Amino acid sequence: MTQLSARLTRLSPSETLAMSQKSAELKARGIDVINLSVGEPDFFTPDHIKAAAKKAVDDNFSFYSPVAGYADLREAITDKLRRDNGLDYAPAQIVVSNGAKQSVCNTLLCIVGEGDEVIVPAPYWVSYVEMVKLAEGTNVIVAAGIEQDFKITPAQLEAAVTPRTRALILCSPSNPTGSVYSRDELKALADVIARHPDIIVLSDEIYEHINYVGRHESIAQFDEIKDRTVVVNGVSKAYAMTGWRIGFIAAPLWIAKAVNTLQGQYTSGPCSVAQKAAEAAFAGDQRCVEEMRQTFLRRRDLGVRLLREIPGMKVNVPQGAFYLFPEVDAFFGRRAGGHVIDEAGALAMYLLDEAHVATVGGTAFGAPTCLRLSYATSDANLAEAIARIGKALERLR
Repeated sequence: MTQLSARLTRLSPSETLAMSQKSAELKARGIDVINLSVGEPDFFTPDHIKAAAKKAVDDNFSFYSPVAGYADLREAITDKLRRDNGLDYAPAQIVVSNGAKQSVCNTLLCIVGEGDEVIVPAPYWVSYVEMVKLAEGTNVIVAAGIEQDFKITPAQLEAAVTPRTRALILCSPSNPTGSVYSRDELKALADVIARHPDIIVLSDEIYEHINYVGRHESIAQFDEIKDRTVVVNGVSKAYAMTGWRIGFIAAPLWIAKAVNTLQGQYTSGPCSVAQKAAEAAFAGDQRCVEEMRQTFLRRRDLGVRLLREIPGMKVNVPQGAFYLFPEVDAFFGRRAGGHVIDEAGALAMYLLDEAHVATVGGTAFGAPTCLRLSYATSDANLAEAIARIGKALERLR
């Protein structure tokens, strides 16, 4: 009898990837689907970054790289952290991986074991809780609703800590909500962590540059917990480089060494050419980052305005990333045709079938009353998608 490992059977499929796949299947059948389910910039990688990759090919960067990444790239990352974040790291504290997703998973596999608890604020990115399961840890979910801009408080964090707490995962700017923690809010959370010396903070900062409220703030800036903080970042969102698969950690040396050991046994170093492209991204002209940020800001304002015109939609104003996360429970208990709307996932499926707009139900993010929409698409697509959503919702009774 063929049997999968218990490790795999504990995992759930990615709901965001599943909705994107369903959208692609409908498109392949000739249906005009607008996909707001995928967390991917719709821009092309900037030309100076592509030029660096082409040069790397011509310069024969075609061999295995060091497991932790090329020294020049790790140096460029330390320069970036110093320049943009005021954080001092040595190149030995940097490990480059196949995307920030692997960086998060690497870290959890290195620090979490059976029975360890990981505090995960909800709403959360879908993969966090699955990665904790993979590490044989226990998720401790701390819910923060729209009334508090989806951000946990120090009191909530303190109440979630137990003697078995091993880590806190923090994402700011947030996927799926777009919420951004201020410096004062991060300092208050850091003060809680400082009282519990066994807790490690995993700070996912991949949306750092898609921020509409000023300078990005990292929880690693606070000296009392910096030696227990792992910063995760990469090039996918800020530089429109999702397919290049380059992420990194900046971490205490003992964690960086552990991640290097782990990665060396199951993927080795990431793509050599992509690393040279990433080096150009971090070290080169940053105007492209600001141009994309301004475009996302315009789309955010458009999306918030149009969604608020739909009766029953409760919408806050996200301060970063490129997602809208409206509360949609006003539509629960309604139906149309064969669709019964009893939770956000059912609503997402209804909108895909009837409006031909792909979104993601909030259940996958630990927020079953919400819906995630990505505005990483054109203004015209966004406006048309929300118009379709509004018409489809009117048909619910």
